[in-house]
Amino acid sequence: MHDIDDSVVPGSVYLVDVQEKTTVVHAENNGAIVLSPTPSNDINDPLNWSKGRKFLQIVCVMIYTSAIGIGTTMLYSILQPISNDTGIPLATLNAGTGYMFLFLGWGALMNQPLALTFGKRGIYLISVLGNTAICLLTPYIKTEGQWIASKIVQGYLCTPVESLCEVSIADVFFAHERGTYIGIYTLFLFGSNYFAPLIAGFIYDGQGWHWVMYWAAIINFGSLIILFFFMEETNFVRNTSEATEAIRFSTKPGAEKDDKESTTSSPVPSGGLAGIPKTYSQRLALFSGRYASNKLLLTMTYRPVILLRFPVIFWAGFQYGTCLVWYNVLNATCSLILSEQPYNFRASFVGLTYLGPLIGMFLGTFYSGWVGDRFAVRYARRTHGIREPEHRLWLMVVSLLLCPASLILWGVGASKGISWIGLVFGMGIISCSTGIGSSLSINYALDSYKDMSGEVMMAVILVRNTLSFAIGYGITPWLHMGYQDTFISAGFVGLAITMIFFIVIKWGKSWRIASRKRYWGYVADGTLGH
Repeated sequence: MHDIDDSVVPGSVYLVDVQEKTTVVHAENNGAIVLSPTPSNDINDPLNWSKGRKFLQIVCVMIYTSAIGIGTTMLYSILQPISNDTGIPLATLNAGTGYMFLFLGWGALMNQPLALTFGKRGIYLISVLGNTAICLLTPYIKTEGQWIASKIVQGYLCTPVESLCEVSIADVFFAHERGTYIGIYTLFLFGSNYFAPLIAGFIYDGQGWHWVMYWAAIINFGSLIILFFFMEETNFVRNTSEATEAIRFSTKPGAEKDDKESTTSSPVPSGGLAGIPKTYSQRLALFSGRYASNKLLLTMTYRPVILLRFPVIFWAGFQYGTCLVWYNVLNATCSLILSEQPYNFRASFVGLTYLGPLIGMFLGTFYSGWVGDRFAVRYARRTHGIREPEHRLWLMVVSLLLCPASLILWGVGASKGISWIGLVFGMGIISCSTGIGSSLSINYALDSYKDMSGEVMMAVILVRNTLSFAIGYGITPWLHMGYQDTFISAGFVGLAITMIFFIVIKWGKSWRIASRKRYWGYVADGTLGH
């Protein structure tokens, strides 16, 4: 991919064909929607897959996300029994989960380049297999060193759940529908984390903590079998970028001539797609090809850190990380609050209260995903068909209200001993706000720098998980203030951080313009394309 026009603004995409361009490729179900990225005429291009095939792929990604989420969070509600049985201090058990989160982020610097170079399918399968093994081995851990080591290895093996799933979605779906599927991914990512302690409490009450981990292993192994037979490779070397598409869709004089000369990479009717479809046995290959050079493989191990100097990427990671902080704060205090006076809930009943966050997460991701896609299209109609990534961020207004209100309701309500119904409602609102902020942050980063989605997501997750690791050491001292003061302060911190989105809406495009020469230089050096 060479000779890219570096005057094009990254992320500014012609999404709605208000100018009625005859050479623009439109969506089948809506003639006004422009397909971005433009699919090639290769029959094996994931963008050309049938709806059923795309649906099966997204189901596989969600199965993977759920399996890894359950395997890594099942033990949250049973840490005390593990400590009592093994003699490992609770502080060490918590430190281990902190290291796991850290390596879920930084491990991507090694794992993700391998997936982008040799194929995502094989990395997904190895990840689930490794998580199965860790879950099986956990009941046999007896020392602090073994515990820490197992959590570090588990974090590294499971990195795809944090940064690769979003890229797989971007491989298959177009700009006007991507938000919906990122929202679904966010729902399953956080939803599995809420579902795991829900079932873990009942398993522990009936079978003991060893079987909590055995069931996690069974779930992961069952998922491995399904993924082996149905998950496909979505890596595809694309010879166009958003910059070349922007030139094609340009309305400057002479553009129509350029459009007519540039239709070679546009799709043709399905009967005219070029190439030979992969057979089912070929799709089952663990690694089906090579998609990047050794030089690019090495570059991808450090360039995500360099990308953090782009304000758009750093803010997306920081906002996403802040949402994870409130999730961690909720997890750290839920059992403490509900198992004490005046509630005195058993472990299984504490698990049931996570139905509130599950419902909240569904509402938040539906709003930021499905509603967000339609909002982006409607907004683009008002801006001459151009979609700016900042358009979606207006939906953060709801999170601006929910974040502080929910944190204050949870903390002050707990300190005053209000009804458990009020606390569960507060948990649901915290989760809803988390879903909105997380999904919109991911979409903003992908929309802004789509041509380097794999590395962009690595950079975002580095910030997110480092922030999560750091707050893990600050939660306990923070709680010494008391629930009321802790969560009132948390509410105002959340309000202040969320309000930054107004600054991003105002200056985000300027930041993208300032980064365009460096960004398009990276793209020209070689990426996997869209």
